[in-house]
Amino acid sequence: MVAVGVASDEVVNVYKPDVPVVPLNQRMEMLEALQCVDIVRPYYDLEYVSGCKAVKADIFVIGEDWGRKPHNLDVELYLAATGKRIIQVRYNPRTSSTKIKQTVLGQTSPDLHAA
Repeated sequence: MVAVGVASDEVVNVYKPDVPVVPLNQRMEMLEALQCVDIVRPYYDLEYVSGCKAVKADIFVIGEDWGRKPHNLDVELYLAATGKRIIQVRYNPRTSSTKIKQTVLGQTSPDLHAA
């Protein structure tokens, strides 16, 4: 079973300057449409242990930007104590939301940049 946690706009805004362009419900719909995804769960706090417990996670996948922050350490300690694994995936600049936004803005008329 594959379960995916999706950060709420508020959570994203904690560590990025702008809220996502695509709203939470639409991001969840896109993930739910993938045949390989069984469960899509939003999260509203930077706390992952309860989600791992709820879906009985065996593997927790993190991005390359995962830092040594208290909420991250909590889930790392929980997973280690229960014999679960963390897998880190490398950053792919082709899927950077910042680059996508820059590309879109670069293709729009200069009048839209002022708005």
